[in-house]
Amino acid sequence: MKRNSLTTAVVAGIAGVAGFAGLANAVDLNPDGLGQVLIYPYYTVNKGQDTLISVVNTTDVGKAVKVRFLEGYNSREVLDFNLFLSAFDVWTAAVSQVSDDGGAQINTADKSCIDFIPSFPYPFSSAAYTGGVAGPGGASYPKDSGPQTIDRTREGYLEMIEMGDIIVGSDLEAAITHAQDGTYDGGTPDCGAPVGDDVATDADLTNPTGGLFGAGSIVNVGEGTFFAYNADAIEGFTEAKLYTTPSSLQPTLQSASTPSVVDSGVARSFVFTDGGRLLTVDYPRGEDAVSAIFMADSIYNEYFIDPGLGANSDWVVTFPTKRFYVDKGLYPSGITEPFAEPFAGGVSRVELTMSTWDHEEGSSETVPPRCPSPPTDQCFLQAPYLPYEVNIITFVAQGDAAPSESLVFGSALYKTIPPFGLGGWARIAMAAGDSGHHVLTGGVTSAATGSAAVVLPGLPATGFYAMNVINANAAPGKLANYSGVYRHRAHRSCTGTDPACS
Repeated sequence: MKRNSLTTAVVAGIAGVAGFAGLANAVDLNPDGLGQVLIYPYYTVNKGQDTLISVVNTTDVGKAVKVRFLEGYNSREVLDFNLFLSAFDVWTAAVSQVSDDGGAQINTADKSCIDFIPSFPYPFSSAAYTGGVAGPGGASYPKDSGPQTIDRTREGYLEMIEMGDIIVGSDLEAAITHAQDGTYDGGTPDCGAPVGDDVATDADLTNPTGGLFGAGSIVNVGEGTFFAYNADAIEGFTEAKLYTTPSSLQPTLQSASTPSVVDSGVARSFVFTDGGRLLTVDYPRGEDAVSAIFMADSIYNEYFIDPGLGANSDWVVTFPTKRFYVDKGLYPSGITEPFAEPFAGGVSRVELTMSTWDHEEGSSETVPPRCPSPPTDQCFLQAPYLPYEVNIITFVAQGDAAPSESLVFGSALYKTIPPFGLGGWARIAMAAGDSGHHVLTGGVTSAATGSAAVVLPGLPATGFYAMNVINANAAPGKLANYSGVYRHRAHRSCTGTDPACS
């Protein structure tokens, strides 16, 4: 642990005004939305929906970006490719259902360079969870215990990791730059889009500098619903080039590394704790540094389920680093904490407490005991534990039967919660249950400061609340949908000897 109260105060003051951009390298969740790594908490093709994805390069240098789609049960990848963004470029794509087998596929008309996908639309693969090789020349995966059917690819989340800046004047820069031909959409880069073979070499790249932002939108054209969100942006993720060929398992969120600033270990994290205090923690593993910036002892949001207004609410709760702790097929030596159990039998359960309040301060708390094994359907759906990497909490009125899918997104990865009243707010206590959750102790021995251990209670989580209201009488013969998306609010705390934990 490296602590300097004056430096910390100055950094905290600057960060409170302008985010972390431009500060000394450390892994942090940039509130301004720009970063080296982007996390998109949810994609789905359920219920006739498409998910639209965009990523923007705000800088004047090209970027090599690893794009990885991960299914929602156990974060096994279902598609992986390299994307090359020229200076000031934007790339867009749509994820939709494959009509003949029920899986998901990606499609794009964007001309930015993509490495290995031979043509579009391109289907997602089940190889990473059924046991096989994912992608041409890709890694071999051990089979896991989740469902083995292709419809497992229908929902999950995605990550984009910048692998490096493209050197100005290099052959790669020339190949990926759009040839402006005077038309509205410009010309196709010389690399072709898409391409079938690796177009880059490590010599074409230098260390990544960030500057990416992204967004996702879940749209149902037939129903007229549109749920849009901003991607989470991780700043200061790495100081090194991370380039790999398409379908490689690397880089991942384990690749976080800031050696120029850590006293020892691998990566440093900046985390704001209770009261706006800035906590600076060094970790021996990259995934712990990333988990730290997503840690929350509680998350908060609203709900609205008035049947008279056709109102329904889903919460998306995604654990973006969970696989490194619970997937023992891919990470057999990993430590399971802060999660409670390895992925087995298609689940990895974490027990939580969820409390709800209506508009008049009436409240209830959902803390029934863990379900028996095997659980009954009703117990499985309503027990307050989350079993997947991506979890959908759908709110149902007290006494109503559990639905067959979540009520907004049509998710199969859902749990039901009967709140107190038809509208209000809710809290998930992430540090409750399973004898308490906490991230691995951070902080390492420093010659300047000695040893200072820090514990962050809770779980690394992200996501949002999506609400839809159906107006059956918007006008004679017309039905209208009103949709909204609201990022979860989070509370973070710590215990230990660091002043930020006092």
